[in-house]
Amino acid sequence: MPNIFITSYAVNHINCAIKNRGTGIGIRISIKPSGCSGYSYNIDFADYINKYDYIFEQYGAKIIVDYNIIGILDFTELDYVIKGITHSFKFNNPNIKDECGCGESFSI
Repeated sequence: MPNIFITSYAVNHINCAIKNRGTGIGIRISIKPSGCSGYSYNIDFADYINKYDYIFEQYGAKIIVDYNIIGILDFTELDYVIKGITHSFKFNNPNIKDECGCGESFSI
């Protein structure tokens, strides 16, 4: 069974974002071709679950991931970090072979 881990900071942010939005079951993580290294993460609200989705849940926060990319995200930790005025999700993904200098894209 694949695993994605969610830190308490990410759990709090996900739950607050869905509460403020007023609807949704969690967040959907996808990967798209992008940047100088090949791929980038895409995060959006999830309002439904597809037939081939995996659902990861910790402390009420749900992450939905399509079966086709689960190998890329297996054993990834999703964190939410605050550095100065910048707030963002951070992926600690052991499957990545290289990242671009700005940290926006990665290769597998």
